[in-house]
Amino acid sequence: MSNKDLLNLIEQKRLELIKVAMKNGLASSIAVRYSQELDHLLNEYQQKYSQKVLSH
Repeated sequence: MSNKDLLNLIEQKRLELIKVAMKNGLASSIAVRYSQELDHLLNEYQQKYSQKVLSH
């Protein structure tokens, strides 16, 4: 997956999280799940970015 694709997924998940949190509350189970999914995507991006920086 390209960095651009990953960034698009991150932005999409961030917007979904905001929408769900506004509707159901930040502590709702669905908001927590979306937050965890966003964390996973951010960690994946960070790992890719760190590898790219270290290889140069």
